[in-house]
Amino acid sequence: MTAVPQTEPCRWGIVGGGMLGLALAARLAARGQQVTVLEGAPEIGGLAGAWQLGDVIWDRHYHVTLLSDTRLRSLLADLGLENQMRWVETRTGFYTDGRLYSMSNTLEFLRFPPLGLIDKLRLGATIFAASRIKDWRPLERVLVADWLRKWSGSRTFKKIWQPLLKAKLGECYRKTSAEFIWATIQRMYAARHSGLKKEMFGYVPGGYARVLERFAEELHTAGVELRTNCRVSSVVAQPDGQVLVDTNRGSRWFDRVVLTAPSPVIAQLCPQLGEEERRQHENIEYLGIVCASVLLKRPLATYYVTNITDAGLPFTAVIEMTTLVDPAELNDNHLVYLPRYAAADDEAWNWSDHEVQEQFLSALERMYSEFRRDDVKAFRVSRAKHVMALPTLRYSEKLPPLATSAANVFAVNSAHIVNGTLNVNEVLQLADDAFDRVLVPALGPLSSEGRGWVREGSVDSIVSHPARTDDLNPSPSPSLQGRGIAAEPAPTP
Repeated sequence: MTAVPQTEPCRWGIVGGGMLGLALAARLAARGQQVTVLEGAPEIGGLAGAWQLGDVIWDRHYHVTLLSDTRLRSLLADLGLENQMRWVETRTGFYTDGRLYSMSNTLEFLRFPPLGLIDKLRLGATIFAASRIKDWRPLERVLVADWLRKWSGSRTFKKIWQPLLKAKLGECYRKTSAEFIWATIQRMYAARHSGLKKEMFGYVPGGYARVLERFAEELHTAGVELRTNCRVSSVVAQPDGQVLVDTNRGSRWFDRVVLTAPSPVIAQLCPQLGEEERRQHENIEYLGIVCASVLLKRPLATYYVTNITDAGLPFTAVIEMTTLVDPAELNDNHLVYLPRYAAADDEAWNWSDHEVQEQFLSALERMYSEFRRDDVKAFRVSRAKHVMALPTLRYSEKLPPLATSAANVFAVNSAHIVNGTLNVNEVLQLADDAFDRVLVPALGPLSSEGRGWVREGSVDSIVSHPARTDDLNPSPSPSLQGRGIAAEPAPTP
């Protein structure tokens, strides 16, 4: 049998070094391709990165691993970190009618004062019904508010569902499909294990800073070039089949380019998109986040997440990370995240850091009688306008293609997650699907069997940390000195 002639591997450029871009880079490197990741920020990881908060370094946004996150756990196993994970049973709280309530088990649910027995039964039936639905597509044709009113009733919708939807989506909930709540409930059920329905969340000691550092080391070993501080300004396919990528540090030629940036950014970077394709990217609506990280001397309560149903509070939930993470990891401090999911026209985008701090701390004083401002050791604000693509009616039918109309240019981003919530595990699944569907056919003959460390069929993902990657590349080309990467969001499990 005659052997098929081998050719040189393709040169791939990945625009964006968040979880998706790095996962794709690992899969390509495992197939013997030459891969360069370009990121505009000073470090890889994007919105999944870590930062300095007071005297500690931890995740910029809140992330956990679920027992059901098999894709992410596969990556952690590849990195030698999965067996070091710590698993913790967490509790859930509600702030309703000016009081904190625990909602961590069936008995507490039945005792929940704001709802009557019939309301609770209907609420439980709604969640159970959503958990049993397998085909999510019909839910894309129904508004989430209409679906929840039908199943839970108007009182339960007004008292529970509407405040939660507004907290997560703002007024955009009015045009969101029922697929959103289905995906949320599916993930909630996936977080439960055993007949006791306990929620077990996990984390890697050292946080995603450690995960990203290990991942970057393995990518470097596999030959992937990680370039930070490299902001891409245009991606143009050439008549000879190559793709020219212009950046603030000069130009670079590739055989194939994958864009992982948000859709509005892709529409700006790629002038050769067709009219319909450009419209599809531009019409995707995104929610952003204004998220405060607060380092405290003592805890607020005992709940990992406190859902807020009362109006008038400036953030949408309270995430007490140190109910999950050992405070010893944070120099015996306590870490709280205060997220506000915000549409493009939300007034919060105009707030200064000082205004955010004043409003958020005032709200904590209102919620927690024991809280004192002297407890605050550090307060830092993160803002990101393109976090989650809003799942509007018939959303999956309106998505732009993965293979663009520009030759050898692909557009793969988190907007292509159509039947799940935005989290690391789903992003890894997207990376696998996109790799198999559109990138493998574009590989061409391989020059080797691959030199990567990722097992074929396993998942490569990360969440991040301010690990500088220029230092991982001892001989960068002068035109690309200090290249960068893009990002990803901070979902609630």
